[in-house]
Amino acid sequence: MSDEEEREFVWRPQPGPQTAFIHCPVAEIFFGGARGGGKTDAAIGKMLVRCLQFGKGERGIFFRRTYKQLEEVMLRAHDLFPVHGAKWREKDLSWTFPNGAWIKFAYLERDHDAQNHQGKSYTCICIEEAGTFPSWEPIAKLKATLRSAKGIPTQLLLTGNPGGPGANWVRARYIDPAPMGWHPIKEVQHRMLPDGNMTTYETERIYIPSRVTDNQILMQKDPSYIARLMESGSEQLVKAWLEGDFYVVDGAFFDNFDQNKHVMKDVQLPTHWTRYRCMDWGSYRPFAVYWIAVASEDWYHPSENKLVPKGALVVFREWYGIHKKPDGSYTPNKGLKLYAEEVGKGILQRDGRDRIDFGVIDPSAYASDGGPSIAERIARGTGGKVMLRRADNKRLGPDGALGGWDQVRGRLGGEPHHGSGGDNVPMLFFFESCHHLLRTLPMMQHDPDRPEDIDTTAEDHAVDALRYGCMARPYAKDTPSEQRRMTTLSDVAFEELWADDSLQLM
Repeated sequence: MSDEEEREFVWRPQPGPQTAFIHCPVAEIFFGGARGGGKTDAAIGKMLVRCLQFGKGERGIFFRRTYKQLEEVMLRAHDLFPVHGAKWREKDLSWTFPNGAWIKFAYLERDHDAQNHQGKSYTCICIEEAGTFPSWEPIAKLKATLRSAKGIPTQLLLTGNPGGPGANWVRARYIDPAPMGWHPIKEVQHRMLPDGNMTTYETERIYIPSRVTDNQILMQKDPSYIARLMESGSEQLVKAWLEGDFYVVDGAFFDNFDQNKHVMKDVQLPTHWTRYRCMDWGSYRPFAVYWIAVASEDWYHPSENKLVPKGALVVFREWYGIHKKPDGSYTPNKGLKLYAEEVGKGILQRDGRDRIDFGVIDPSAYASDGGPSIAERIARGTGGKVMLRRADNKRLGPDGALGGWDQVRGRLGGEPHHGSGGDNVPMLFFFESCHHLLRTLPMMQHDPDRPEDIDTTAEDHAVDALRYGCMARPYAKDTPSEQRRMTTLSDVAFEELWADDSLQLM
């Protein structure tokens, strides 16, 4: 084997997320998920590829939180870089390649240490285990050093697992906008220049999820890795580690929520299904509006082969009225302060061409203090086209009856279905575009003084709206006769045969 061939085979990305990460051109990438997903190798490999591709103009720097954490990464670099002729300088922890490219290693134990890098220029910055950084702020300062006088495309690379002191900002920045990953997150930013002029630009970032099973090399060389991991923590924590689920929380109220089971890609739903709205009102706090469809028959998602049983609810659209900062991030639990009439028009606009059968809103929206109520103003602002009745607001049910939270948990838990081998199939699903519901539902905690209820100090507007939707007594419409077929007379009632002669025996 020639030297060139040997170099080529020293390291290659594994098929799947690693390969996607290596070739992804997006300026800011978060590569994360399960423990053992091959994140460190992917990060080092991508920086190596950039050095070989861009040559003298490439200036990369690789960060960990502490020097001790950095040691393992530097050892891996010693396996890969010398094969390509790179020279190591212990003094400044850097590698220089024959073509002039270089990579440095550094640690950022204190947030204000990021200030030491101001004025420097890098073309690629990698933040390993981003969740170990409690705040985005020092990384934002480092990001400002990305520049290239030679026109080399700059990139900010981050890796991480669920958990850690920075879990909230990691989830808010990379997971919440696209929980399933793989979709570029684009935001338009506005900034005032020193000369007083306003500039507008677009930023883009992406989350590439990785799972432990994507790392086939680890699975082959260490087949007991998963078994050891399962003995290392609570059920919820192990689930987060194995599946890379950033929404798993110890002590979660909805501990039966499963991203893989309950979330699906957006798709066109059958038009004959019942559709309705559910809403939690807010002005100073966020409002939450959801559009729900009720399955009229067993239905399979066209690209995921996921079964939606007859009678199941699919939350397919979201409007969440939360304040957005100029940098594109959200102000926690702060609303838009829109007038009810404006909100009504926004709901009508988002209805699109869908036929909406009914709607519910929290009963407080019907409170009147000498003037029209919020619900009346929403109706008035839309010429009566958005009518919302009082929702059933029972959080907890009396003996022998189900309350709202029981309805939500029960639907998440599902019921046995003949098409699933007797396993429970969920009766509640969410489109992945319902970002704020998918962001807040898994984070709900038990009220410490009333464990059967949710802790109302949390951002609970989306789950309240969902509760109203589950308590709205949704009904499934009949499947149109032209879409039905039967194989025996036992598949249809005699009254149906009498009333509908369009049914035909196969």
